[in-house]
Amino acid sequence: MSKTSVNARLAMIQALANFMDNGSQSATVIFYEGIQPANTSIAVDSNDALVTLVFPEPCIKEVTPTYVELHPTDTGSVIKTGTATWARIYNGAGEVAADLTVGTDISLANTNLALGGTLSTTSIKLRP
Repeated sequence: MSKTSVNARLAMIQALANFMDNGSQSATVIFYEGIQPANTSIAVDSNDALVTLVFPEPCIKEVTPTYVELHPTDTGSVIKTGTATWARIYNGAGEVAADLTVGTDISLANTNLALGGTLSTTSIKLRP
């Protein structure tokens, strides 16, 4: 299925966003330093975690013809100094929803995070 329509890809992204709301907790995105795993089934070294951000529930803010936008996250405290190279999104049940590469899939104003600093996302738009 290498070629799908924009509408089909948008439906898949909306399904992903809906999956993020599963579970009794809120969805989170954790930013990590180091090498991103080859796929989402590979466990993460928790020592590489830099900051955890929590989405409100529901996490979907808006669905448009070209993207699905998620609500902004809360502000998280950086627990370790390092360079954010990738992030993993977990749903409210703690299941992996997606991995994102910093600089390609998600942009940060500053990827160098300092212990005690803060980070939040103001906009995450998932595009087909």
